[in-house]
Amino acid sequence: LLDVATNVFAERGFSATIMDDIAYAGGITKPVLYQHFDSKRALYIAVLEDGGARLIESISLATTNGETLREQVSSGFDAYFDFVRDDEAAFRLLFTSSSKTDTDFVQVKNKVLEQFCDCVTSLVIDKIQNEERKLIAHSIIGLAESAAKYFYLKEIDSEVTVLTEKEFRSWVADLAWKGMRGISEN
Repeated sequence: LLDVATNVFAERGFSATIMDDIAYAGGITKPVLYQHFDSKRALYIAVLEDGGARLIESISLATTNGETLREQVSSGFDAYFDFVRDDEAAFRLLFTSSSKTDTDFVQVKNKVLEQFCDCVTSLVIDKIQNEERKLIAHSIIGLAESAAKYFYLKEIDSEVTVLTEKEFRSWVADLAWKGMRGISEN
């Protein structure tokens, strides 16, 4: 149900979606849907939490598998870009949807962002203060988000077709890595 709801919400938006749409897309009745979720709002929050949890889990797993910090950074970007490519609907709801003004939805998204930031912060050199590390982590997340929108969502009229996906991922990971390493030189 969460996967179906994610796709419907991403396609139509929160306001334009009704529970009948989700029930129909899921092949169930509306009363069955309400047995699982009290309201459309509760379902949307569950969708955001589920997408966020899957994103954080994939990045955490990917970064722990690397032997070196460089491999962890590269693996983290790969996991993030895999999420964007393979679960575009969840990515759109978390990072591009119009629900940015609803307080409840913003709280869920901010919680996901902070968990994401914690994963990335662990990869930033520990010779600097934690607040600076968190700022760097948020900047890296912004880099990944913007690059993903550029390459995968084609939100900007671009000529990205000259890059293969492998080249794109490598360039972005290299940029972040070189930036992170440059901090330690100061």
